[in-house]
Amino acid sequence: MTREQYILATQQNNLPRAENAQLYPVGIYGWRKRCLYFFVLLLLVTMIVNLAMTIWILKVMNFTVDGMGNLRVTKKGIRLEGISEFLLPLYVKEIHSRKDSPLVLQSDRNVTVNARNHMGQLTGQLTVGADAVEAQCKRFEVRASEDGRVLFSADEDEITIGAEKLKVTGTEGAVFGHSVETPHIRAEPSQDLRLESPTRSLIMEAPRGVQLSAAAGDFKATCRKELHLQSTEGEIFLNAEKIRLGNLPTGSSSSSSSSSSPSSSNSRQTVYELCVCPNGKLYLSPAGVSSTCQSSSNICLWS
Repeated sequence: MTREQYILATQQNNLPRAENAQLYPVGIYGWRKRCLYFFVLLLLVTMIVNLAMTIWILKVMNFTVDGMGNLRVTKKGIRLEGISEFLLPLYVKEIHSRKDSPLVLQSDRNVTVNARNHMGQLTGQLTVGADAVEAQCKRFEVRASEDGRVLFSADEDEITIGAEKLKVTGTEGAVFGHSVETPHIRAEPSQDLRLESPTRSLIMEAPRGVQLSAAAGDFKATCRKELHLQSTEGEIFLNAEKIRLGNLPTGSSSSSSSSSSPSSSNSRQTVYELCVCPNGKLYLSPAGVSSTCQSSSNICLWS
């Protein structure tokens, strides 16, 4: 036995031995163990409730592989079926309905559609409200669905109506504050055409003439004061089977009345002569063997 082994053996034998050694248990005991079990149980209940709520939400919202509820995600985009409500702004490139159903945009106040450029500036706006429909843009157009031709267009300079027929159904007709340029004015079948200016004059002008025709009826021109037919370089041509000038004044001569007998004065005058005053006024004179316009020319003095 070596010296080192002897020393170690002697030191181990000289150590005091404890008769009643205390043993310390390993683990969690007492109230700590009960709290741990309680938290584990609470976590388990929370997980079960969370799993049940998740399954219930998936069932109610109708979550599927393609989407949720009325929302379906397809290759062409997003498809909504039924009524959908958006509480926040919606940014899309195109909105269209099914082929067999219309597209309805509904709001409690108004529906506003805005168009902006690449800088975010507002270039066009369409507002559909309870009282009016307002459009703010540089040019507004309404096109036909078949051939795409412009039916109505409006900008800052002019308003164009491209329809084949413009029909105004108001009782007061159409009111124009300034000049109107049109190649044709026609009334509805079996309806009268009236061009009226209640407080001012009505003027129709054309560089190559104005034609008024009534192919199947009468043409009547009525005025309160004077009717002027004037031609500066041409002539006034009246072509009809009968030309009547009503309410013309009738002149009379004193010589013819004194020389006539009572029996002849009682006879009704049926033949008259049409006379013209120097100023152009027309009047009638009782016809005789020769012209009686000179003897009845006293009516020209009062014209």
